[in-house]
Amino acid sequence: MSPTERNVTAKWPGFTTDLLRGDGEHADRVSFLELFFDLVFVFAVTQISHTLVHSIDDGHALDGGLQAAVIILAVWWVWVYTAWVTNWLDPDKAAVRWMLIILMVLGLLMSTSIPEAFGDRALLFVSAYVAMQVGRAIFTILSMVRFVPENALNVTRLTIWFCVSAIFWFWGALTEDLTARLVLWGVAIVIEYLGPVSRYWVPGLRSSYIGGIPIRGGHMSERAGLFVIIAIGESVLVTGTAFADHPIDLPNTLAFFASITGSILLWLLYFSRAESGGSRFIRRHSNPSLVAANSYTYLHVVLVAGIVVIAVADELVLAHPIDAPRQLTLALVYGAPALYLIGNLVFKKSIGAPWLKSHLAGVGILVIFGAVVLLSGLQLPALVHSWIANVVLIAVVIGEEIDFRRERSRLRSLR
Repeated sequence: MSPTERNVTAKWPGFTTDLLRGDGEHADRVSFLELFFDLVFVFAVTQISHTLVHSIDDGHALDGGLQAAVIILAVWWVWVYTAWVTNWLDPDKAAVRWMLIILMVLGLLMSTSIPEAFGDRALLFVSAYVAMQVGRAIFTILSMVRFVPENALNVTRLTIWFCVSAIFWFWGALTEDLTARLVLWGVAIVIEYLGPVSRYWVPGLRSSYIGGIPIRGGHMSERAGLFVIIAIGESVLVTGTAFADHPIDLPNTLAFFASITGSILLWLLYFSRAESGGSRFIRRHSNPSLVAANSYTYLHVVLVAGIVVIAVADELVLAHPIDAPRQLTLALVYGAPALYLIGNLVFKKSIGAPWLKSHLAGVGILVIFGAVVLLSGLQLPALVHSWIANVVLIAVVIGEEIDFRRERSRLRSLR
């Protein structure tokens, strides 16, 4: 809807300048400021993976894993909601630009607090997180209320849900018991993730109608793809840093190439077909907002979690490439790629692809082979396991490409 076609409701308080995106030629364009904003989350993902590695090295893998899961879900949630807002609002408008810059500063405070989020910086982490979620939502309401009041009401419901979850965030930050903090923050995460499912139901305000929320498919798919690149970039950073800190010998070199090969395969699995397919599917779908909510808001967090855990596995292997890995390292080496494949499989299904046999087979092989290795106690160098996982991913990439070309040939023969 163009600015001239919008029904301006003057009686409502809010910005008098129209901050909404137009429908012109570049309506789907990702702005440079959005890319600048993403730099904070490069740091956030790095902090999460390194913190998890330290927890594993200190013998607190279970606690560290649960804490990392909460942090990953929170970081993804604050990023993806910002992506939704910049899908609606124009980042080239001065007010939106300043909103993103303020969010960047808050995001940096949140990211620096991640290693001590379950320690001395819990309150700083929560304060920055809640300020980003609630502050951005209030800004969005003020931007929409005069021009698209129904969408402003939708965001109002969302804001109320964030305020409810904030109670549990601050309650957890103020308690000294780490188990209680984990539970309370887990409750906050559950509340926030249930919001879209319940259509942000609020007594007296009914539920939101997600089909009424405008969505620009090209922009949303590109934003999600950029976050996937951010997460994969963490694997590259881990690889480069570890290789720079170790002697250049055959085991370290093989471990280096195993890690970088894995990063390339992660990129191929997502960007060779899925990223562009998602944009096209949203444009054709009768309810693009619903597709975006399912495919990009929820399913992508599985992909991101898989990439982060793969980076952790790479760092553990690079530290001791020729030693027989611990059981936990083995589980990560085979389990993390399986998680990433599951995320790809379900995401591709959500944007119109069939259940991909290559991905299903890859998940099965990784899980079964990993279980056999764990149960048998087979002693092989850690880098060998990394290469075995890579070979499975290579087979999946090739299998998907073969299936795609067969399907394309079949469709051509029907014309």
